[in-house]
Amino acid sequence: MNRIDDSRPFIPLNIAVLTVSDTRSLEEDKSGRTLAERIKRDGHRLADRQIVTDDVPAIQAIVKTWIKDKGVDVVISTGGTGFTGRDVTPEAMEPLFEKRMDGFSEVFHRISYDKIGTSTIQSRATGGVAGATYIFALPGSPGACKDAWDGILKFQLDYRHMPCNFVEILPRLDEHLKRGKLTEA
Repeated sequence: MNRIDDSRPFIPLNIAVLTVSDTRSLEEDKSGRTLAERIKRDGHRLADRQIVTDDVPAIQAIVKTWIKDKGVDVVISTGGTGFTGRDVTPEAMEPLFEKRMDGFSEVFHRISYDKIGTSTIQSRATGGVAGATYIFALPGSPGACKDAWDGILKFQLDYRHMPCNFVEILPRLDEHLKRGKLTEA
């Protein structure tokens, strides 16, 4: 199902990683490290990596900065997608979306179900687009980050992936804003 067309060039993207946690430091952040390692391993650039507390205005401040930054094509957050009182990542991210990506959550849950069964319903993973930037909110476990990257994002963020991918439409995401972020190689 995931087919790579080697006649097309690989286009590296600039990807920022945000860990949402009240308890972790960069050194202890296994999920953020997992994403950063995969981003680099697969040929993309780590544009930035930060940790923020489970606080809607604090999360939004960082994500809004990255949305405005022409050097950031994709934002991936990890953490804060559960149901506890401190889990507020979807509440922070979704109001920023210009377009919601329902299929991301659905495919993520399908992949997750194969690994953890019905426990996948405890995640509110979400995705969308804002200001010509793709935004994904993942659960805070390294396993969930691996599942999302290896099963979805690795392919959709690769211009060579067929029959279609996020990279080829990235230059058109901002047609309504009249500004571009990416030119094809």
